[in-house]
Amino acid sequence: MTVALFPGSFDPFHNGHLEVAERASRLFDALVVAVVTNPQKGERLFDVAEREEMIAESLAHLDSVRIVSMSVLVVEVALEVGANVIVKGLRAVSDFENELQMAQMNQHLSGIETLFLPTSSSTRSSLRGSSAKSFAMEVT
Repeated sequence: MTVALFPGSFDPFHNGHLEVAERASRLFDALVVAVVTNPQKGERLFDVAEREEMIAESLAHLDSVRIVSMSVLVVEVALEVGANVIVKGLRAVSDFENELQMAQMNQHLSGIETLFLPTSSSTRSSLRGSSAKSFAMEVT
């Protein structure tokens, strides 16, 4: 069985994340979406439980998906859930440099490969989670 890990802060979980999760779920037998708790990212719009709930509602139509939360290295979670691959979405070329460095480190530490899935819609690819969060904070 091929298991993919899709890690992210998902604050909030938006259409770009949904697209990557849907596409990854078609490529692998199982998809584990890992909500990352990263204190370096600053103030959160939603707590972990709220993010997990949003993701569960958004991905309810996918049978092979489960959701976990994590506060350790991505490779540790990948090994814990039996993932064979880490899936990362790319909105633009600018995302690639940082993601490539993380993929190389993850592969060095664990032997687990990273698959990059570019988002397909220009609308989805131009929105950053931090932009959506800033907008939501101003509206409330």
